[in-house]
Amino acid sequence: MNLDQLIGQFRIDADDLVADPPLWKDEWIAVWLTEAHAEAAIRGRLLFEASDPAICEIAVTAGTATYPLHKSLYELEHLRFKATGATTSDRVHLKTREELDRIRPGWRDRTDSRPCFAIQDDTRITLVDRPSVAGTLYVEGYRLPLRALANDNDKPEINEAHHRHLVHWALHRAFSKPDADTFDPGRAAAAEAVFTGYFGQRPDADLRRSTRIDEVQTNKVFWP
Repeated sequence: MNLDQLIGQFRIDADDLVADPPLWKDEWIAVWLTEAHAEAAIRGRLLFEASDPAICEIAVTAGTATYPLHKSLYELEHLRFKATGATTSDRVHLKTREELDRIRPGWRDRTDSRPCFAIQDDTRITLVDRPSVAGTLYVEGYRLPLRALANDNDKPEINEAHHRHLVHWALHRAFSKPDADTFDPGRAAAAEAVFTGYFGQRPDADLRRSTRIDEVQTNKVFWP
């Protein structure tokens, strides 16, 4: 479905077919559908990126450890570093600062031609050890949609099978809008519940952080 069709479905579901002017403007609905597209991508982990050089390749400079991630990336799944002139790349493992303090004491001051670890912050990634050679960091992970739904023919990036369900989020936002004629918390809650039932709960930042760290799981023994 394209944006024009999604807006049309919204008006059918919202009973907004006879009011003149309509109860909700097209541009409002487009914004809510754009939000729905991003929400669906995050909740369902629907957009995996591994091939777009603009998103997945970071030019690494010798002596520089920290680099910005592409703004669409929110969860990294795989990283590898390839030094300039090399024929093969080496796996880079995501770790927390606390884990690195334990397994790699002094990592903040160390350099190496083959960085083995990385720390992902909200918008940046830091290589550990600090690379002593130039190269390329290749990243793979889950991302947000790249463009807003703005023109009638724009289509969501997620699979066509999911498009119809984006309307539920737009309905939730529409009936939540403070307005004497349209505010309906019951319908807003019901629409949000349907959206969540299909795409799942939205993970919080702590959960996303904990699932992306490549940590070895160990059993702790407690002595009486």
